[in-house]
Amino acid sequence: MRVNRSNSVPRPCTCTTVRRASRVLARTFDGVLEAVGLNVTQLAVLRAIQRHAGEALVRVAEDLCMDRTSLYRAVGTMRRSGWVVVREGPNARARSASVTAKGRRVLEAADPHWADAQAEVVDRFGRREWAALARQLERLAACAAAVGAARNGGGDGEQGDV
Repeated sequence: MRVNRSNSVPRPCTCTTVRRASRVLARTFDGVLEAVGLNVTQLAVLRAIQRHAGEALVRVAEDLCMDRTSLYRAVGTMRRSGWVVVREGPNARARSASVTAKGRRVLEAADPHWADAQAEVVDRFGRREWAALARQLERLAACAAAVGAARNGGGDGEQGDV
């Protein structure tokens, strides 16, 4: 039997609050990146593929905290645009990708638009405040992962120094 803790549960909802902020940020960055024909998710995926060149796409998904299906969908679109090339492995989990010359040009074109928006958002928010919030969001994500692991039988829920 579950105990009704509705009066003692902290509000607002952590997930809803972070998702709301995420949607506003995504709209902002999507708007500035539209000029070069990509969105902020594609930018993040392209950058992650560059960081993990030659590694399995499952590693890229882990880096971005994305499920493989969403990543493969994004990679498929970028492959059709000629921004990435996908190499098959011995199984689906071993597929890898690399950024093409066309993809590198798109990244180079996107960078000043992203940098301007990033600087403006952070400057309005405060550079120290952003650095502190980024650390706290990493901690919040680790806490949520620990709860998920504990509730889903994925281990003891320990995530290091949470």
